[in-house]
Amino acid sequence: MGLIIAIDGYSCCGKSTLAKDLASRLNYIYIDSGAMYRAVTLHFMRKNIDLLNLNSVEKELKFIQIDFRRVNGKNCTFLNDENVESEIRSPEVSKLVSPVSTISIVRKYLVESQKQFARLGNIVMDGRDIGTVVFPDADLKLFMTAEISVRVHRRMAELNEDTTWTFETLKKNLEIRDHIDSTRDDSPLRKAEDAIEIDTTFLKREEQLELILKLLDKEEIFI
Repeated sequence: MGLIIAIDGYSCCGKSTLAKDLASRLNYIYIDSGAMYRAVTLHFMRKNIDLLNLNSVEKELKFIQIDFRRVNGKNCTFLNDENVESEIRSPEVSKLVSPVSTISIVRKYLVESQKQFARLGNIVMDGRDIGTVVFPDADLKLFMTAEISVRVHRRMAELNEDTTWTFETLKKNLEIRDHIDSTRDDSPLRKAEDAIEIDTTFLKREEQLELILKLLDKEEIFI
């Protein structure tokens, strides 16, 4: 197995951005675990799956194949060979992804899928249970945090011209997701005991990357 960097934390703290930048700088493979949950959510929405019907949920999981490919220089999520990168970022998916992620059989299915990526070699994976459940023996574990107001503004910037969200509705959405992620029975969001906490409230994108690169050099993980 190659080296593994696990990045966990709350939504809009910079996990995915840092993971992508770090993977690019180190020439590692980037795996977006959050996108996998979003892809499952999109599939369930398309198939009108009743999330309370666990038999239907489990049966449908067998028809889901998720992988990542580079398209025009960008990391894109593919659901059953279809590029769904844009669709999985929609408000509809965002509202439903946390409830879907609390379903135990969904989490178990995706955790096993995520573990399989280790065979690819050196990887950077971000999510909410990567350092605690997926890769508890990761070579480096980071836990990202940031003030809620900063997180809301970052999400608004991501949504760009999508006017269906206001500051207050986004703030409420993030707070609900935080609560669901932190209190679910199966692999809740929590900081691993050996994870290094990074508060990104006042850190720009390039500052976050440089901080981790200095940390890697200090820890001599890749020598």
